[in-house]
Amino acid sequence: MPKGKPPRRRDEGMMARLQKMQEELARAQTDLAEQTIEASAGGGAVKILMSGTQECRSVTIAPSLLESRDASMLQDLVLLAVNQAIQDSQVLAARRLGPLTGGMDPTGSSL
Repeated sequence: MPKGKPPRRRDEGMMARLQKMQEELARAQTDLAEQTIEASAGGGAVKILMSGTQECRSVTIAPSLLESRDASMLQDLVLLAVNQAIQDSQVLAARRLGPLTGGMDPTGSSL
């Protein structure tokens, strides 16, 4: 842009649209932080509650599973439930943020 000339109206409109998109994206990210998904393994013996921003909120293990004293099985079930919760949370984020990012994957994952 040459010196001394005021900005074009088109540039101002583009900046306003960009600012609005940033605000919508920030609002969507805040909403995702409040949304949760639950994933389970072992017929519900292990449950993971995770936010839409991939923050683990809780892990629940059925007492009967602890009584079995099978550490290997418990580890496998926790791993399965956590991985499922992460995947489901990423899908939730992609669905919520996708329209705002023009189809780019906002989570950085390769779903």
